[in-house]
Amino acid sequence: MKSNHKKSSQKFQADPCEYCDGMVELRHLRVPFQFKGNTIYVDNVPVWVCNKCGERYYDAPVFKNLENIARQRQRIQKVISFPLAEYTGVPM
Repeated sequence: MKSNHKKSSQKFQADPCEYCDGMVELRHLRVPFQFKGNTIYVDNVPVWVCNKCGERYYDAPVFKNLENIARQRQRIQKVISFPLAEYTGVPM
């Protein structure tokens, strides 16, 4: 999973990715959001995503709103569950 970055100004579809020079495009995704040691998932978040490497960018007001949602974590009523496996690959 790529790291999240706050952007202070709105990106446009023609902007290149800061990491690979792919192009970013606006999508609405379910995103994991980490806040104070907890992770919540938020649906339909407007995210700028690089079409080459997948790096995600958030406009500053969107990121701020995600923080506000996370602060009110106790009010979240919908809970999802998913299978979780532990990696048991080749030792390094």
